[in-house]
Amino acid sequence: MAAPAVARTRTILAAIPIGRTDLPWWRERHEAKLRELAHAKPELIFLGDSIIQKWELSGPPAWQDFAPIWKRFYGDRHAVNLGFTGDTTASLIWRIRNGEVANIAPKVAVVLIGANNMGRPHWSADDTVAGIGVIIDELRKRLPTTKILLLAVLPSERSAWITETTAQINRMLAKRYKDDPPVTCLDLTGLFMRNGVLNRDLFLDPKLTPPDPPLHPSAQGFALMAKAMEPTLAHMLGDQSHS
Repeated sequence: MAAPAVARTRTILAAIPIGRTDLPWWRERHEAKLRELAHAKPELIFLGDSIIQKWELSGPPAWQDFAPIWKRFYGDRHAVNLGFTGDTTASLIWRIRNGEVANIAPKVAVVLIGANNMGRPHWSADDTVAGIGVIIDELRKRLPTTKILLLAVLPSERSAWITETTAQINRMLAKRYKDDPPVTCLDLTGLFMRNGVLNRDLFLDPKLTPPDPPLHPSAQGFALMAKAMEPTLAHMLGDQSHS
């Protein structure tokens, strides 16, 4: 008799920890952030990829001068930027499990991740949402008193498949976290659209030499994001709105 078939469970790479410690800059940034967190006692943390990391830039030129906006909205909130260029959901899971939320108790964690899942890995909407789900679960377990502001994946102009997959991810996240406190899901897609198409003026990538497809908000785009997030964020933090 033939042996019975054994069902195999597919490993969802987007939902398991994958570190990038083979990259010296990434390893050094992770170690530096652990040292910063040890002294900062943050009330607010931002977790994500290059879209978050670029908020550390200061100009000139004006379109990448994020410092004044960051100081205005987050300077007195003891905020820490935990964005890492190129990170997928898998890499963020690794960082969470390797000390980046240890021994802290922020009031709010802002999460913006998923754009790189659709790049070189080419992971599906289902896989990306599974990865984001693990991130949220890890934060809830490790930071039980922290409220989570989950931002929808921002629109970009990279391919038709990425545009559609981004929309699928955001619909799935909105449904999954509609009534799931302490998670608040906020979709800022509309800020970056004009007459139904992406407003390229709000991205820094087309301003580079040579230009790249729109993906990272410029300082002007970040200002719009900060203002749009502020009513929700101030409520979650329990402080006054920084308008």
